Amino acid sequence: MDILEIRNVTKTFHTRSFWGKSKTVHALNGISLSLAKGESLGIVGESGCGKSTLASLIIRLAEPTSGEILLYGRDISHVKEKELKDIRKKIQIVFQDPYSSLSPRMKIGDILMEPARVMGEFSEAHRKERAEMLLEMVGLRKNVMDRYPHEFSGGQRQRISIARSLMTSPEILILDEPTSALDVSVQAQVLNILMDLREKLHLTYLFISHNLAVVRYISDRTAVMQKGKIVEIGGSDEILTHPRDPYTRELIAAVPMIGKPFVPPDRIMELG
Repeated sequence: MDILEIRNVTKTFHTRSFWGKSKTVHALNGISLSLAKGESLGIVGESGCGKSTLASLIIRLAEPTSGEILLYGRDISHVKEKELKDIRKKIQIVFQDPYSSLSPRMKIGDILMEPARVMGEFSEAHRKERAEMLLEMVGLRKNVMDRYPHEFSGGQRQRISIARSLMTSPEILILDEPTSALDVSVQAQVLNILMDLREKLHLTYLFISHNLAVVRYISDRTAVMQKGKIVEIGGSDEILTHPRDPYTRELIAAVPMIGKPFVPPDRIMELG
């Protein structure tokens, strides 16, 4: 069953230059794709191709110019503000930068419990218990609840961000370049945690990245984006071993490790 369906979505921005000349930017142009329950779908493409714009529309940080975004068959693309809580219980996002996505003034416990407080989910005692459980699931001890973000490394902060995103028991997790700001060994740790969480919690992932090797590891299918359009979509292994579109072949050629035998992140940890 498709949990999420995107139908012919476009997003247009109108800008004005310093000299007053207007310009129209087509960030997304006729995007259509579906996401099955329990699936991990990778979205890959160079910077500026529209990946993060698509994520912002799904999470309803913005509205599409045209088209439909269906969650369990219901169009959520233009729902009213008061209905967004229910949507954001089901769909959460982990952003790229683990340094700017956590408030430096809040303790880790409050950061984790904030989404549930905003949504009116659980009692305060249950929130605390759930926050401690999620910390342990991402490999951190529950005694970090009283510490502040600056006391943690980038990889630890990203694990905290992942735990926070799971606080309201979402069904879909949008991962917007979640490992690109981390070094290779830490990337491996985070990817393995995500794989484990997907299995344990039966999560559905939309994994956004410019790194085809990472997408191949974590995604069942991959969609390749170029200039606001999907130029190719298929099984992740098939896309990387038998690419059909010239742009996909360019992306593969630009990543040296793809031309070599694939080394999954757990082996990177062993080797590094």
